[in-house]
Amino acid sequence: MNEHALLSLKYDCEKSALRLLEAGFGVILDSLVKLSETEQRVADAISKRRHDLLEDLRLHVGIPTGGNNQSAIEETRERFGIRLQELGAKSHMVQPESKPDWLMGTAGGYMPPTAVCERLNGATSGRVMIAGHLDTVHDPEGDFLDLSIAPGGKTAVGPGCVDMKGGLVIAVAALEALEECGVPANWTFTMNGDEETGTYHSEKALKDQAKLHDFGLALEPALPGGELAIERMGSGQFMIETIGKSAHVGRAFTDGRSAVVELARCISESAKFPEPGRGKILNIGPIKGGVATNAVPDSAFAWGNVRFADNSIADELAVQLDALQTEDGAMPGVIVRRSFNRPAKPLIPAVEALGLRARGVAEALGQKLPFASTGGVCDGNVLQSAGLPTIDTLGVRGGGLHTPDEWIDLTSLVERCQLLAILVARLSAGGSEENR
Repeated sequence: MNEHALLSLKYDCEKSALRLLEAGFGVILDSLVKLSETEQRVADAISKRRHDLLEDLRLHVGIPTGGNNQSAIEETRERFGIRLQELGAKSHMVQPESKPDWLMGTAGGYMPPTAVCERLNGATSGRVMIAGHLDTVHDPEGDFLDLSIAPGGKTAVGPGCVDMKGGLVIAVAALEALEECGVPANWTFTMNGDEETGTYHSEKALKDQAKLHDFGLALEPALPGGELAIERMGSGQFMIETIGKSAHVGRAFTDGRSAVVELARCISESAKFPEPGRGKILNIGPIKGGVATNAVPDSAFAWGNVRFADNSIADELAVQLDALQTEDGAMPGVIVRRSFNRPAKPLIPAVEALGLRARGVAEALGQKLPFASTGGVCDGNVLQSAGLPTIDTLGVRGGGLHTPDEWIDLTSLVERCQLLAILVARLSAGGSEENR
């Protein structure tokens, strides 16, 4: 039995839930409680929205929010924002922070603000933060632009259909269904437009909101088997710049100092750093250097990404990368710039408790919700690093993320919308049966 299967089996054990309960985390054994009449009414109301959910998905998949497309991001934000305001949310925009200028793709361009739509009803507990991102990775000028439903109607492909147009669609519909059924809920819905490029512009806004809430729910798509991610690695970016001395290859080769050769040495050295078995990963690419084959290059650059299972491993990687640097004035020279902005998201008791409550809702709905770990990162890392217990794969099911084959299981529109709506209601009510 593999590690993920063992982990899932662990959570299936009633003793684990009881242990958490005794530890004072306020876990309600939702898996032992069937849907209340009110919750069943909410689930039925969402089932009736099946066609509307599909059409809303079709609409938003057709709005190309990839490639930092300002007009599309703003249109999507406005469409969802109006619906949230109609539910009584008070909305405001948080202006973007800047990001390091050495990161790839930072030259100029749109810096999207973050929308904060809040309807907490004066609550001081049971406050739910729902986080969704508007951007995708797909080229708005490319050929992959629309939702295409497969024969039989069970699946569809389209840019961002699961990451995360589907998540946004079901979340707004879930809140509308709660309102329609008269179920009180305390929530804030944030929408940022730069998650796919590192959440640099919106990180502070998300962290500030995280500190005002009790539970975090992010709308990333479910893992490939429908699992809920309850543990994530952290990630960071870095750039190695090497500085040499230019010279003519034929006339003065020995006068030159090749920045490319020095970069190759740094790359070779950094290739020794990864230890995947410990959750320590480093990847380099792309690279750039030189302007002509007959000129010794005086500059070269390599960009890379790291993944780390915990913050101690992040510290190891930071020390190793920094050690590549040379003293000022050295020739050739090496400068390392890094930004480890998404801390690891470890499994902590509060997250385990929140995951069990989500599983309880799923099982009451006749669904399964296995647990798993992943090396991917998302805004859930950001929220939890600010102290907010967060589960972050409550979006729709599908696959092929970030590719022209991105697809969605259309049955998950209703199923995950029901799950999200009832979970928000239970968390808002503190899990009390008398408040349902």
